[in-house]
Amino acid sequence: MRISVDRSLCEIHGECTFIAPQVFALNDSGDLEYAEDATGGDSEMVRDAAMACPAQAIRLEP
Repeated sequence: MRISVDRSLCEIHGECTFIAPQVFALNDSGDLEYAEDATGGDSEMVRDAAMACPAQAIRLEP
């Protein structure tokens, strides 16, 4: 699964970092970092993180 985040929509709430910390993280500057691909067991958590994003900034492609 391919992951992208629309930086113009992302408000850095960090919900994704709690739901899928293996994929999403906030760096020391408070900016969002993420893996561009999710595989196996991470896929379900990434879908949950995308659904929980208050700004709906996370996009997923198969």
